[in-house]
Parts: sequence; structure tokens; C-alpha cells
Amino acid sequence: MEDKQVLFNNIDKVHTTEMGIDRIKKNLKLDTDDVVEYCKNKVLDKNCNIYKQGKNWYCEIDNIKITINSYSYTIITAHKLKR
Repeated sequence: MEDKQVLFNNIDKVHTTEMGIDRIKKNLKLDTDDVVEYCKNKVLDKNCNIYKQGKNWYCEIDNIKITINSYSYTIITAHKLKR
């Protein structure tokens, strides 16, 4: 099974911490309270480039990169990509 299919199959397990919420909001300048839902929608977008390196998945779309731990499904951080 392709790596990203594993992520899609477990999308309901994706979550983050309180600190993660603050970090992601700040890094992406988000105005939403549901940071996890925002990230899930980005990951599920058909244009999202998903790849796994080591213990993390990286999801790149719309000039942002979301880092998700592949064991705990915790969103670790998200950054705007400098292009």
C-alpha cells in the first residue's frame, strides 16, 4: 500500500497539541480555530504532494508544508514555503 494511502486511511486520527495549534496558527497566520480540520483538508486535497521521510509525513500544498508524525498522527508543525 502506498504511504499516503495509510495517512488517508487514518485521517481521523490526525490531531495536534495546544502548543501545536498556537504554532501552526502563528506560522501560517491562520484565523481559524479548527487548525486540525484546516490541515486535514489540505492533506486530502488532490493537489497535495505527500511523502514520508523517516518518522514523518510531509504534505506540501499552496506554498505550505505540514509535518505529521507517522506513528502518532500528531501534526507537529506547518510552515509557509519560501519559493
